Amino acid sequence: MTKSQSNSLPHGPTHTPPARPATSPAADGAAGDGPRTVLVTGATGTVGRHVVAELLARGHTVRALTRDAAKARAVLPAAVGIVVGDLADPDSLTDALTDVTGLHLITFAGAAFTPLETGPRLLELARKAGVRRVTVLHGGEVTPMERAVTAAEDLDWTVVMPVEFMSNALEWAPGIRTDDEVREPFADRLSAMVHEADIGAVTAVALTEEGHGGRSYVVTGPEVLTLHDKVAALGAARGREVRLVELTEEQAVSRWRQEGLPDQVIDFLREVYGNTPEAGRTVSGTVEKVTGRPARTFAAWAKEHAAAFRA
Repeated sequence: MTKSQSNSLPHGPTHTPPARPATSPAADGAAGDGPRTVLVTGATGTVGRHVVAELLARGHTVRALTRDAAKARAVLPAAVGIVVGDLADPDSLTDALTDVTGLHLITFAGAAFTPLETGPRLLELARKAGVRRVTVLHGGEVTPMERAVTAAEDLDWTVVMPVEFMSNALEWAPGIRTDDEVREPFADRLSAMVHEADIGAVTAVALTEEGHGGRSYVVTGPEVLTLHDKVAALGAARGREVRLVELTEEQAVSRWRQEGLPDQVIDFLREVYGNTPEAGRTVSGTVEKVTGRPARTFAAWAKEHAAAFRA
């Protein structure tokens, strides 16, 4: 996920997930009416890879939709079936949808993150193929694809609304490796940032278990952090202190423009960093309620990725 989606925050009503007892992965995989075949779009992306991994761990059959089979095969597990197609051309998915009962959708296409307008036709094909459950990853705003999904009264749909991704911290890795510092504006901004694996876990449950149809879930981590908290956690994980250098808003805007970000993205960043919506700075508890497991902490994420921040 890029700067343009660094805080994917929900718009409109959301629903509290049903509480469930903690279970083992094996029990999760056996829930409902048995193993499923799920088609995952965006499978090589930040979230998609975790959706794939969680579905496989739960014993389901996974197909990954891609426009580049070689790239997908290089990064996805051997157990994943690779199918070529393009969400911008729904009819290219006809074969990929055969015998599929669950479908995970993204709402943007290509590096430019162009909103997809093909939802109605795609869902028509999904119904014909026998798809019963659909999840859609909210991308920071309500898109035509998301509107098409939530209008489908005959499908069990779930909107997955993650707040700031923990992986956004990887943008700081070059500066930490070379200068032991992070340069960012709004140092006191608050974030209930979420581990990508937890987004994948919530999505996998919604795709394969009963009780999540017609719901929109805000997915957060287990704690609210400032930039100071994040930088301290990265320093502890790498075994060397990291300094936080706070930029003025003007300095940040200048840097973002030098990086080539369009004005609409810059305006979005100024808003979410300078005036983070309540949903982005409030722990939702969704991960534990849906999966039966506590949400992963940023300290744990930092340890997993400590090598990226070492010189």
